[in-house]
Amino acid sequence: MGSVKVKKTLGLIFYLKRMEENYLMDIRKLFAYYKALGEGAMQQVSEKDLFWQYDSNSNSIAIIVKHISGNMLSRWTNFLSSDGEKKWRDRDSEFDYDLGSQKELMGVWNKGWDCLFDALDSLQPSDLQKIIYIRNTGHSVSEALNRQLAHYAAHIGQIIFLSKMISKEKWQSLSIPKGASKDFNKVKFSKNTENQHFTDDLTSS
Repeated sequence: MGSVKVKKTLGLIFYLKRMEENYLMDIRKLFAYYKALGEGAMQQVSEKDLFWQYDSNSNSIAIIVKHISGNMLSRWTNFLSSDGEKKWRDRDSEFDYDLGSQKELMGVWNKGWDCLFDALDSLQPSDLQKIIYIRNTGHSVSEALNRQLAHYAAHIGQIIFLSKMISKEKWQSLSIPKGASKDFNKVKFSKNTENQHFTDDLTSS
């Protein structure tokens, strides 16, 4: 009986570790997916349009990028060992219009994402249940990852909407084009069933 219990316990530990490994792999691909969507949207507008505002109360694509990057640098620097809202962060300044070019904008964008992926790639499955703090509120690491993914996805959705509104009829779909669902599904279902992550094909959503 003792050996059976040990085997069951070891089997459960192995199963949980695999789940944690799969979660880390999955969420990394999701972050990369949203990064690619944001870039795909920004590539469809001119440099000038990256800084366009609908009105004085609205954010341009450039401001959204500044905010996302500022959040990333704060949240992901020393991710496991310090509060995610750093004392050096000046959140209000993220909404100032002080970027002057597309090159500067993309430098800010990539700086944030590089910080995110460096921290994410350093995580081990055993880290997921550790407690970290954001504005002095405790989160498990997995909760913090989910929080950040949801935050960035929302803002990248704004970037996509603004880019689509600016591009008008020139817009190239980042997903399944309107009216093409049946043809898309026909191609997908003509292939053999396989186990893969949906982000392996950016047009699969």
